[in-house]
Amino acid sequence: MPRLFQFRDQRTVLASIRSVLMDVQRNSEPKPSTFRRVLSALGPGLISGAADDDPSGIATYSVAGAQLGTSLLWTSLLTWPLMAAVQMMCARIGMVTGRGLAGALRQRFPRWVLAVASFALLIANTVNVAADLAGMADAAKMMTGLESHYWVVGFGCAIAWATVELSYRRIANVLRWLAVSLFAYVGTAFIIKVDWRDVASHTFVPSLPHGSAEWATLVAILGTTISPYLFFWQASQEVEEEKNLGRLSLQSRLGASRHELIDRRIDVGIGTLFSNLVMFFVIVTTAFTLHVHGITQITTSRQAADALVPLAGKLAASLYTLGIVGVGMLAIPTLTGSAAYALAETFDWEQGLNRKLEEAQLFYGVVVLSTLAGVVIDFASVSPVRALFLSAVVNGVLAPFLLIGILLVGTDRVLMQGQPSSLLTRIVVTVTVVAMFGAILGMFVF
Repeated sequence: MPRLFQFRDQRTVLASIRSVLMDVQRNSEPKPSTFRRVLSALGPGLISGAADDDPSGIATYSVAGAQLGTSLLWTSLLTWPLMAAVQMMCARIGMVTGRGLAGALRQRFPRWVLAVASFALLIANTVNVAADLAGMADAAKMMTGLESHYWVVGFGCAIAWATVELSYRRIANVLRWLAVSLFAYVGTAFIIKVDWRDVASHTFVPSLPHGSAEWATLVAILGTTISPYLFFWQASQEVEEEKNLGRLSLQSRLGASRHELIDRRIDVGIGTLFSNLVMFFVIVTTAFTLHVHGITQITTSRQAADALVPLAGKLAASLYTLGIVGVGMLAIPTLTGSAAYALAETFDWEQGLNRKLEEAQLFYGVVVLSTLAGVVIDFASVSPVRALFLSAVVNGVLAPFLLIGILLVGTDRVLMQGQPSSLLTRIVVTVTVVAMFGAILGMFVF
């Protein structure tokens, strides 16, 4: 045991030296402009933020606005710092340990515990994939009239093929621009008649939900913004970023420079801001277009798309479909990929979305099987919007348990190479855990 600690101490010292040398090198380079600095910092955090507004998220926010009006708007203000702190802790784990989240958790927990967590993540993600495919297919059916099951199969096969054959970075660079269509909710909010005094009141003065349905909506909102799959995705993409820089060995990836950590804070901050801004305006728009007219039960994409009619008119369905399909194509590889990363690190498989199929067969096997399982699930007679909402609730129940493990890893000075998460981040993540458990308790008690 003493030798083990001595070895870890040596690795911590080497990681610290590497961090200092990288900062010295950075300081000797010409300083870029603030705009260029921010632009160059954008990466995994921005993609995670865009992927967080998946069809499940849009459906959940639409249900919240239609059912409850503006009463849960305060959650959009609360979830930004909570989500940012969680994603930053996961990013820091990946950057400092040189491992994905599952690999880091293996240093603190027995393999069987991690295996249970990884399979639970796989099940939750597969349900989420099924829900996202259902939402995308329902939106496409609204546009074309073609039976949604055909769209489910088509989208599922296309996404599985693209994830295996193409670089995810290339796919994401194209698809994340489709997520810009979600800003249509922002435009709509400034066209329709909105009681901004009511909006401000419910944004800055929290009110607790009443009854199990409202508590379930709160759990769903927390689950779709602070999602387990994003924890694993964020950390794994940090490792992929370092591998792209030529740091192929674990030793070369240990530690992170101050400059790298600041860049990632900028990246995560902007990505999570984007995610929560969309959430805020989806709730506002649906509250003042659907809820005020008595449309409180959303069961189809057509009803959800009606919220955009004041801005887009007859094109509302097209705009809604473009946004839902775009974020779905972005989110599903993130869902299947995060589960594949977790299982690969648990069982020591070859991994990475930039590897060829023959190099990481088991890893890609999880990606393909999870997508195909989602297709199969969609042939059950379940309302697409209801499925999207329920998948968010499942994520909301699973997330706080995983966050406890993340906290233990993120505060371990030895495992974190002497660079544990800051006190503020630890406090905010702890508050997140308490808040999520509180919402779950409220859902069952009431």
